[in-house]
Amino acid sequence: MIKAVIFDVDGTLVDSVDVHARSWVGAFRDYGVDVEFAVMRRQIGKGGDQIIRMFLSQQQVEEFGGRLEQHRGRLLRDRYMPEIKAIPGCRPLLEHLLRDGKKIALASSAKEDELAKYKQIAGIEDLINAETSSDDAEKSKPDPDIFQAALKRLGMNPDECLAVGDTPYDAEAAGKIGLRTIGVLSGGWTEHDLRQAGCIAVYRDVAHLLDHYDKSPIATR
Repeated sequence: MIKAVIFDVDGTLVDSVDVHARSWVGAFRDYGVDVEFAVMRRQIGKGGDQIIRMFLSQQQVEEFGGRLEQHRGRLLRDRYMPEIKAIPGCRPLLEHLLRDGKKIALASSAKEDELAKYKQIAGIEDLINAETSSDDAEKSKPDPDIFQAALKRLGMNPDECLAVGDTPYDAEAAGKIGLRTIGVLSGGWTEHDLRQAGCIAVYRDVAHLLDHYDKSPIATR
């Protein structure tokens, strides 16, 4: 029986993927590196450490990678954060989970301060039992560190939990520690992409998952 659900946040609970892509593209451009928006968008879901290494040489990483990532954070906070909205059905799904006796955890590649803002935007601050951010993991998704930290804080094993995420990186990271993943299409990936990465079920978004909750892997023994 599933005792807890571990949620990714960006693209799953808040509509932020395009915003993140634009902030990264702008940050790279300000450091003289041109990255196409469509290419960057496919990287959202990974942690900043992974994205930096995707587009910079090792020498560039050492020279200005850290400053570029900090600059990206400032761009997100000062220019783009007001554009981020909750994905419809987010709070109702989490409320339903709590009524059904499930615990709720967040496992996000975002920084801790960004995650706090997303919880506020989504209106779910009072519904979370445990949370982890990129600050709690040595390596970010698609490495499993963030999910391992979430399981530790829940005090549960992978077979007692399910993950919910919008990217293949969520499913890949969770799968490495035996945690099964439900996919949602709200981040822009296709059902084929998510199932290829290991998702055991795919829904349009969290509202669609709530509509079909009783027959979902969360409720099904």
